[in-house]
Amino acid sequence: MKLVKEASAGTLESSDVYVEVSPTEGLSVEIESAVYAQFAEAIRASVMDVLQECGVDNAHVHVVDRGALDCVLRARVETALLRGGEE
Repeated sequence: MKLVKEASAGTLESSDVYVEVSPTEGLSVEIESAVYAQFAEAIRASVMDVLQECGVDNAHVHVVDRGALDCVLRARVETALLRGGEE
């Protein structure tokens, strides 16, 4: 999949996560979270897993975490990628 436009998924509600993706050269992940110190690496790993599974190598991903579970994070990233990508 190739990312061709900016897209987002999720909300800023408690226990959710807001994900924005935009096309760029290479991959980058930016994380904002109240529990950054404890979970930043786990969040980054999950985002990178989804990017790899979807075959995306040209995205900047901005994550604003509000205490979402890992399955929610993965679903939001995948949804944002599908909204902004083309196969």
